[in-house]
Amino acid sequence: MIQLRQYSQRTHPLNADVIILLPCTFKAIKIFIVLKFILFNISSIAQHKAWKGNNDIAEMESAARTSYFSSGTRTAASSNFNIHYMRCVWQVDPAIRSIAGAVTFYYTVTNNSDAITLDLKSPLITDSIIQRNTRLSFTQSPDIVTLNFPSNIPAGTTDSLTIFYHGVPPNTGFGSFINTTHAGVPVMWTLSEPYGARDWFPCKNGLDNKTDSIDIYIIHPSAYKAASNGLLQYEQPHDAGRTISFWKHRYPIATYLICFAVTNYDVFSNTVQLINRTMPMVTYCYPESRVIFENNIVQVSDALQLFDRTFGPFKNEKYGHVQFGWGGGMEHQTSTFIVTPDESLMAHELAHQWFGDKITCATWEDIWLNEGFATHLAAYYMEKKYPANILANRRSVINNITSQPGGSVKVNDTTSVSRIFSGRLSYNKGSYLIYMLRLKLGDSAFFRGIRNYQSDPALTYGFARTTDLKRNLENVSGQSLSQFFQQWFEGEGFPSYTVQWNSFGSSRVRIKLNQTTSHPSVSFFAMPVPLLFKNANQQKLITVHNNSNGEIFMENIGFIPDTVMVDPELWLISKNNTTTKTTAEPGIAEISIYPNPLTDPAKILIQDMNANSAQLLLYNAAGQKVIQKNIPLVNGYAEYYLPLYNLAKGIYHISIVSGSFRYAKQFIR
Repeated sequence: MIQLRQYSQRTHPLNADVIILLPCTFKAIKIFIVLKFILFNISSIAQHKAWKGNNDIAEMESAARTSYFSSGTRTAASSNFNIHYMRCVWQVDPAIRSIAGAVTFYYTVTNNSDAITLDLKSPLITDSIIQRNTRLSFTQSPDIVTLNFPSNIPAGTTDSLTIFYHGVPPNTGFGSFINTTHAGVPVMWTLSEPYGARDWFPCKNGLDNKTDSIDIYIIHPSAYKAASNGLLQYEQPHDAGRTISFWKHRYPIATYLICFAVTNYDVFSNTVQLINRTMPMVTYCYPESRVIFENNIVQVSDALQLFDRTFGPFKNEKYGHVQFGWGGGMEHQTSTFIVTPDESLMAHELAHQWFGDKITCATWEDIWLNEGFATHLAAYYMEKKYPANILANRRSVINNITSQPGGSVKVNDTTSVSRIFSGRLSYNKGSYLIYMLRLKLGDSAFFRGIRNYQSDPALTYGFARTTDLKRNLENVSGQSLSQFFQQWFEGEGFPSYTVQWNSFGSSRVRIKLNQTTSHPSVSFFAMPVPLLFKNANQQKLITVHNNSNGEIFMENIGFIPDTVMVDPELWLISKNNTTTKTTAEPGIAEISIYPNPLTDPAKILIQDMNANSAQLLLYNAAGQKVIQKNIPLVNGYAEYYLPLYNLAKGIYHISIVSGSFRYAKQFIR
């Protein structure tokens, strides 16, 4: 329960002394707050533009973030403590660029310490720091506030304290603290990703600590409504002309996902039926936008049901939208901020509730775990709903990725917000890593691996690296993905494929596959490559596992084709692929063994051998013969599957001998 009592006014009409009694897990703490407001005007930000598809979301968000960003040190908070719970009391007026607050932290000291440091950006002013009715000494510099304890605190000590502060937040990040207008009415919102939280409240600004739960009290003019994370507990009068809105959120939350917005919102609610429960949905929108929100908000219900079936539940509180004026959306936990109810945008921000909120990237170099997945899942939803648009949308994204020859998904400069939120790399190329993982693993293994990733006890409601995703996908699929992530996550560029092929008999084709790469960081991309063979009456899609240049494949497709297409469904990042029909060269023996590394069974193709049989010999690294087989040949051709299930992992040498013909190659098992 909160009790509020107004004291006498000071000389400035916006100054007030307020005493607040707040519930506390450890004990009740009496908080004395001096609330100070400073009038400050800023101009309205540019209005958003409309977009046409998934690719536009990446471009808009990246452009908007870059336009607001200013550089500087990102976090200087000390690592000698972890925050468990936060109670935030903020007094704001959308017409006045100012904030006054009291933020209470429950924390555990992790090392013996006589001080802890929090991020807090000037010109915010720390008024006092109270611990058990005692003022703590502190020092404040432009980016931090350091609290000095009266004595050394042993590691493992759990305690609480409250920081009282006020001031005019700076405008960094993507506009971390904005007050502007809509239809002539004041509106205020926050957007703290990636480094902007310190602009408006004391915090740990890095990706190393999630607060287990938060309570947020917003004191604001009674003409307005306040939206925030979690569930609204009450809105009640505070004093003449002001209301206090109390929001409670009981899930771990990263600092940059804490939010609020205040204006004359219209509020409406509906529900969506999920597999195991009914989830409430709440929308806060501008009155002038209510019709468009009411007409379109049902679309997010479809996406929520699809993602619920695919990944399982993510929240037991609510999901909602809050309208704001930034050009895109922001996935604040349980309370997505969006500019307009575009279907693809809503699906993108909804996907973040799993990928970004429930599991958050542990470093900004892994931001694709947030943005790449949200981009892919928005496309996944749109492809399910609008299958006729699949190829056009995929082509648009591939064209954007391949518009430049380099660039890695791994962020190589986390001091640059434009690089972190690169639409081409973090959003689009990141989303296409997921397409290629689905192709490589198959949808069944891929989605089982993603569900395991989402429920991994080491990651759930915590932080993850790309290696954590890799580990979960490998555990389910049984495949090593080290080469994939080395080439596609850390490496730059993409392949261009050259396919030479010819018919062999009435039903087989011989395929020779080469590639060039667009960037020297990767000399060869080892990937499954889909090929569509067709003639006027028939077609067949096959997938060959391309592990080296000049690799030859023999495939039985059942008819004589006249055309082949590389990656017809656009699962791969590639560009300028070519196909050439060649003339067969009879009498020239060809051996093709794949994949490499070998999996059980290995596939061996023999073509144009001038003999009735061939002998296969397999030696281990010590030179010991472990397999000897005689392979019958029909018209000089054979397909043979070599069982390897009883062989240890290691290096092997394969030899194939037929008359004067000799073939030898080294493989890895």
